[in-house]
Amino acid sequence: MRPRDFEEFVGQEHLLKPGKLLRRAIEADRIFTLILFGPPGCGKTALAHLIASKSNSAFTELNAVTSGVADLRKVIEAAGVERKRSGRKTLLLIDEIHRFNKSQQSALLPDLEKGNITLIGTSTQNPFFSIIPAISSRAQIVQMHPLSPDDLRAVLCRALSDADRGFGAEKVIVTPDAEEFLVQGVEGDARRLLNALEIGILTTSPDEEGEIRIDRTVAEESLQKKAVVYDTGDDHYDTISAFIKSMRGSDPDATVYWMSKMLYAGEDPLYIARRIVICASEDVGNADPRALVVATAALTAVQEIGMPEGRIPLAQAAIYVACAPKSNAAYMALEEATHEVETRPLQKVPKALRDTHYTGAKRLGHGEGYRYPHDAPGHHLIQKYLPEEKTFYRPTDQGEEIKTRERLERWRGKKKSEEP
Repeated sequence: MRPRDFEEFVGQEHLLKPGKLLRRAIEADRIFTLILFGPPGCGKTALAHLIASKSNSAFTELNAVTSGVADLRKVIEAAGVERKRSGRKTLLLIDEIHRFNKSQQSALLPDLEKGNITLIGTSTQNPFFSIIPAISSRAQIVQMHPLSPDDLRAVLCRALSDADRGFGAEKVIVTPDAEEFLVQGVEGDARRLLNALEIGILTTSPDEEGEIRIDRTVAEESLQKKAVVYDTGDDHYDTISAFIKSMRGSDPDATVYWMSKMLYAGEDPLYIARRIVICASEDVGNADPRALVVATAALTAVQEIGMPEGRIPLAQAAIYVACAPKSNAAYMALEEATHEVETRPLQKVPKALRDTHYTGAKRLGHGEGYRYPHDAPGHHLIQKYLPEEKTFYRPTDQGEEIKTRERLERWRGKKKSEEP
């Protein structure tokens, strides 16, 4: 089912939509050295073969897992002979190029410089870490994305309707439930989808009418992945709610269970990370300020390293937040202050606190009477920051807010004693 032209190629519109640079280069047969990287089954090798079919260059391919320097030398020697014989370059596809070590990669450099070969490397790893700079600096680095559920549906439908290369000659019925499970369960991997479909069809006996019926049970068995009921509205939000409430309720075991369910069902890990960040601030707050640091670090880690390794910092952050002392005092202070702003007359900024950076501010009395707290003993002094005093933040007796409460009580008591 490998695509034979752009019309059959599914996904990667950011690269192959008409008018895009890569599409124009392929159509004009002006392809340059490329490193295609992305997750399994997103179409890297398929795109390389499509490029080869549109090119006048000779084409050969190697897999870095099974090839060595000797294989490279044979290909490079043949490319030199082809260049002298016909003037054609050789388009060399190296699958899993990150598997080559530095010396193997370096063996490509002389002929890349001479123009004997045009390299297309595919990799599931970030080439800026796995490819030597001498090659990556000469190559166009192209990132490919997992296929969307709609893309995968298109792949599935084509496989079922194509009589020459797919199962169009068979009477195959894939139930909507099974289709949804497959396109969600393969996590953007078209190869995995086609493999599961093939296994399901080849191992399912036709019924009396000669139809091969692929239902959810067959889809689960073919994909070797248990279906987790999560895609319906209620269960989706119920599970997220259980996850958040387990963190808030200081139950690390329930927290990691509900998180595991969400990850297994295909939930966006960044969505989970953002929920952890919110909980760290709303429910832990200043009882343990480090919780927010850990949560935001986990969010960044997931963005940088992706899945499946990203689930490890997610678990660390979720468990940290669940085990941390809890306080919603900062959140409640915000709510009270917001209600005050929305429902009461707005207080004016005291003149002592107004901006003084522009010419004429002092003539208006701005900044008059302001005292710099760092000049006072203990870096604290009494002065009015609100015309009408209000108390919004009430620290709890949890974690580090104990010391914060003691400090605020001392300052607020001092303020009251100095009031006229």
